[in-house]
Amino acid sequence: MALHIHPEKDTQFDLLALGECMIRLSPPGHQRIELTPVFEAYAGGGEYNVAYALARYGMRTSWVSRLVDNPLGHFIKNHARTSGMDISEVLWAPYDGSGRADRIGLNFTEVGMGVRASVTMYDRGHTAVSHMKAGDVDWNRIFTQRKVRWFHTGGIFTALSDGCADVALESMKAAHDAGTIVSYDLNFRSKLWSSKKAIEVTRNLVPFIDVLIGNEEDFQKVLGFEVEGTDANLKSLPIEGYKRMVERVVKTHPHIQAVGTTLREVVSGSVNNWSAIMYYDGRFYESRRYERLEVEDRVGGGDGFCSGFVYGLLHGMTPQECVDLGTAHGALLQSTRGDTSMVTMEETMHVMKGGSARIKR
Repeated sequence: MALHIHPEKDTQFDLLALGECMIRLSPPGHQRIELTPVFEAYAGGGEYNVAYALARYGMRTSWVSRLVDNPLGHFIKNHARTSGMDISEVLWAPYDGSGRADRIGLNFTEVGMGVRASVTMYDRGHTAVSHMKAGDVDWNRIFTQRKVRWFHTGGIFTALSDGCADVALESMKAAHDAGTIVSYDLNFRSKLWSSKKAIEVTRNLVPFIDVLIGNEEDFQKVLGFEVEGTDANLKSLPIEGYKRMVERVVKTHPHIQAVGTTLREVVSGSVNNWSAIMYYDGRFYESRRYERLEVEDRVGGGDGFCSGFVYGLLHGMTPQECVDLGTAHGALLQSTRGDTSMVTMEETMHVMKGGSARIKR
């Protein structure tokens, strides 16, 4: 059964995303946080990254969040505007001069190399977005008056606070009632909540999800579905085991129409095997497998897959094209620093079609 997506002409936005955007501070190259005299600054956040990438692809995207009205909030605002995404629904909190009431979240990320893994250290407690609560946003106005084809949020936003979990439920229900397609990236973060809490909260959200996205760990930690044949470190990812797991998910929740699953095998901090599978209309579709993909920065790779995958579905591409486009975009996104996409559609299509990395002159 095909996804019933509102026609472009009847809507103001192709995609609306709900989530946090933080400022990421990284030492240059592969240096250590505790020893660097310099940090590179980037904007990024799971749901934000998807809206940003699709705006760069020329789509009409918007993003809902809560920012502080100070230079750090404006840093994120300016970054969002470079992509062309709409931020008119963002809530702005006044700055109290010290950040005691509301602040912008930070994360410090070391980019791994060789046997040293990438590491993210959060400094995101008491952020403005974590103070969101049900009723802060008029979702009915957005989905019935402005009108949206696709709504995207996920487990990172939901995990920030009980208030955010309430907002996720409220927004997803409003989107569902308006006939908007709802996608949810499970995105488990052990530093934000436990698997037990994630499963408990997500159980209430599942009835409103049309498209489910996640990686090898997410389905286990957020939905409680084990993948047969994996080891404790998830170094070996048997694709047939994943297919059986997805079949159990869809059998348990038959209203879910599509599932996208990225498969990452970590050879080293700078070399990964990268691929994905898609379940749609009772069939599985496997992407090209990127063997020994050289990774400049792995953060945001899953969001790259998600945005390419959603782009394909919104443009009526075949399921095979959707999973191939998402995987190619995710592979390319990991070739640059920072969380958000610096990739063009021309580059993505070139890689998707098997093009080489020979220099272009």
